[in-house]
Amino acid sequence: MTLQILDAHPSPSDALDAIKAVIESALDCVQCCTACADACLAGDDPGAMAHCIRTDLDCAAVCAATATVVARQTETSVEVLRAQVQACQTACATCAESCERHADEHEHCRICGECCRTCADACGRLLAAL
Repeated sequence: MTLQILDAHPSPSDALDAIKAVIESALDCVQCCTACADACLAGDDPGAMAHCIRTDLDCAAVCAATATVVARQTETSVEVLRAQVQACQTACATCAESCERHADEHEHCRICGECCRTCADACGRLLAAL
């Protein structure tokens, strides 16, 4: 439904396809990062996973905010939009690096790392389109 309502906007952005990709991947990333943090907490040594948990939760929060900001197309401040998307790209790249360190021993970290890379790439495409 979210993507349909963007199509129904009376004054859509010229970068609508890139916006849709960021929203989809950011919302996926919120779920991946939240689930990864939860799985890290359920493991044998959550203390050893503290950095991964922190980056997961930071990334989830930034992705949620990004999806919200990017969905608004009326009277857009390109400077604010660019800063938010850059923050999301940074949070996703940071989280991916953290999760990838544990990918061999934790499948949830491998999956989360891939999800974060997908979102970071979508952010990069939107930044290029702005």
